Amino acid sequence: MSEALLLSLIQKLDINYGEDTRIKEQMEMVIKEMREIVDIVRDEKLEEGRTLNFLVYDLVDVAEDALHLSKQNDGHYWKYDSIHSWIGEIKERMLKLGDDGANINMRSSENVDDDKYVVGMEEQMEMLIRTRIIGGEGYWKALLIKGMSGIGKTTLAREIYNHPTVVERFERRRLWVSNVTHFTIKELLIKLIQQVEDPESLHTSSLLENMDNQSLRDMLRQHLRGMQYLIVLDDVPKQMHLKSFWAHLPQEFNGSRLLLTSHTAEVDIHIFDVHEMRFLDSDKSWELFFTTINHGNKLTGEHKFPKSLEHMGKQMLRKCDGLPLAIKEVGKQLLEKKLTSGSEWEQLLELVDFGSTLKLLEPFYNKLDPKLDSCFMSMSFFKEYATLRAEKLIEIWVAGGMAASRYDSKNSYLQGLISESVINVKDKPTEYHMNAVLHLLSIQKAEEKLGFEILRNNGNNRPFESPRHHRVIICSRDKFNYSTDQDKHLVSLFFHGGGYFDTSPSYWKSFEQKLRILDLEDFGLKILPETIGALMELRYLGLRNNYIKELPQLLRCLKKLEVLDIALNFMVEVPDIIWEMDSLVHLYMSDVICPKPLKIDALTYIETLTYVSVDNWTYGLSRFKEMEFLKKLGIEGLDGNSDVSKLFVSLADMEYLRHLILRGYRFRNMPCLDYLGILHNVRTLKLDGLLARLPTNLPPYIESLTLIDSCLDKDPMPLLEKLLNLSYLKLRNAYTGQQIVILDDGFPHLRVLCIEELWNLRYVQCGKDAMDWLEKLEIHDCPYLDTLPETIMSSCLVEIKMVTTKSIAAKIRKSDFMSEIEVVNINP
Repeated sequence: MSEALLLSLIQKLDINYGEDTRIKEQMEMVIKEMREIVDIVRDEKLEEGRTLNFLVYDLVDVAEDALHLSKQNDGHYWKYDSIHSWIGEIKERMLKLGDDGANINMRSSENVDDDKYVVGMEEQMEMLIRTRIIGGEGYWKALLIKGMSGIGKTTLAREIYNHPTVVERFERRRLWVSNVTHFTIKELLIKLIQQVEDPESLHTSSLLENMDNQSLRDMLRQHLRGMQYLIVLDDVPKQMHLKSFWAHLPQEFNGSRLLLTSHTAEVDIHIFDVHEMRFLDSDKSWELFFTTINHGNKLTGEHKFPKSLEHMGKQMLRKCDGLPLAIKEVGKQLLEKKLTSGSEWEQLLELVDFGSTLKLLEPFYNKLDPKLDSCFMSMSFFKEYATLRAEKLIEIWVAGGMAASRYDSKNSYLQGLISESVINVKDKPTEYHMNAVLHLLSIQKAEEKLGFEILRNNGNNRPFESPRHHRVIICSRDKFNYSTDQDKHLVSLFFHGGGYFDTSPSYWKSFEQKLRILDLEDFGLKILPETIGALMELRYLGLRNNYIKELPQLLRCLKKLEVLDIALNFMVEVPDIIWEMDSLVHLYMSDVICPKPLKIDALTYIETLTYVSVDNWTYGLSRFKEMEFLKKLGIEGLDGNSDVSKLFVSLADMEYLRHLILRGYRFRNMPCLDYLGILHNVRTLKLDGLLARLPTNLPPYIESLTLIDSCLDKDPMPLLEKLLNLSYLKLRNAYTGQQIVILDDGFPHLRVLCIEELWNLRYVQCGKDAMDWLEKLEIHDCPYLDTLPETIMSSCLVEIKMVTTKSIAAKIRKSDFMSEIEVVNINP
């Protein structure tokens, strides 16, 4: 039956799609995938049974959606992506059916009334119920709780589902389905219908299983029509084709809610709100740990965890990095060892093993998009708790061949890791953090699959039989004894630690065959050896934040080098060799000494150039037209004598220039910058230095503006609020006045506002509908700003972060409007 049904589907899809070649390509791909599935059913000789029938019903469903899309012909070809993903998932599931898989029973849902101890989620739960579940009563909403495995998504959803206020609001229609990642669409529909059907109904399980998906959707819709309902779908995978499911739910203006939990933001449903789960802080981590080891009162008297070891316990818990799964697992592990061995608590704390936690995270790793696998494993190259810069991650992936090309790496790979909760945004939009336990998993996977090793100078190194391709060397002040046995296989080499690494010239020559990445950032290096010029295959050289005084002449031999990062080496001397490294794509410098002007105009492939002296730039002004791919430029050394009019004219011709940074001196005014208005291509602008006044003309399409140490005596807001495309604004020591005034309808598209070190600021006044789309407000070190205008609390505001005095923090926390904000972090 299955094979015949699939063949009829193919025949139905195989029609003439006219002149639209894109639709034709999409439908041909769907047909090709369907034919491959027919071959699987035929070759594997799959028995007819519940699971196979469910998968076939889902195929019918998705084929109908593809046909409907082709008839719409709205030009949104990306809508086919979820169709292809779900067909691919169905194909994989069919391959896994085997001899016994045709009659697998449907998975049962989790008992959502389990009494489990919960720590650190009370504020998140109350806020979500108040602002997202109960609030906004007249609207139907889909909400997503997102985060990595083990962070508590299901626990939070369960607490919301069972909260008395929620039970009362949705008493007639409150539905829950767990482990959705293992379900077909048909199974999902049946599980929901079984929760709303009258027990006396004639629709038995077997009758429901014989109905097609459309009939099931109609039945569910009929049961929910006119009702105020809450549906929770737990652990939703991104490949699941849910469009037809949610589109057929009653979306009436009665306050109904669809709540999903997932590790990814790329679920196939239009989400109105995303709640990003947060890791526990030190105090909440300790509370959860202490609750875990005392659960069930298995320890009595002198065996209980002593209060005197709380500091040692918190130090151990730092390795869990606020991940509830790890904290509970460590607590259970220590409790079991204490009960069985009776060892002292100090000894047990020193011997904590995260092996069982990593096994529990395996399903999370297995759910990641396969194309992100190498990027995930590359996280092992960096230190735990490290701040990960976006540009460095991308450049490492490209240099190491882990990303297909530098042109799609930012969107495809970086955004993929963010979307799938592998990394989280830290303090800045371009800085990220990876949980320390997940970092351990990346090390384990990299050792197994990527040819990765960590060498320490304490001699505690694990031998590997197969050649190693990636290495991290962790140094201390002790002498490091190194071997060159496997160096010829290395592709990447990272140094962490104390800066002492005594090597002979032959050491570097041992890497010359394959080494593409060499990173010594933050290592404390003082001298870069000449023999580094032997690394002819090198693509990435990271020397940021060291004590290097001079670059060696033989660096000119690195003809394939694409990234050179020598920023934050104070007053490093750069000889006139840069122009010979004509493959450079990204060059990072700051405060460099150049005996001769650098011939940077020879860098025809350069995309990033920070920072170059304004004198150096104007010296080669006529030749910079050759740098046609330049996207990000930082220029330093501007003062009142700098002729910036010619500079801006030269930049206006650069078609791809999007990011511009201008830096002056600490105690000298920058020149008049009114000519900035001719830079129509610039989207991100940073002005770092004293300004006599704000430029009257700024790039008209600017989206992000940062003013640092400008020390303006006139309120900049009347000019800035008129920038229609501005979405990010940061002012740090940029204004010396006492009052900021934003007029009616000012900043129509601003999403993020950061105010720092405005030492005299006392008042912020906002007019009607000002900053209507503001999502995040950050205020740091404004010691006299003790009130915030209620008009700033737009319906979109999600997060407020504030560092201020203790008395002001207490006062603002008590403000009425704070109860409507999802994330409030106000600290002295």
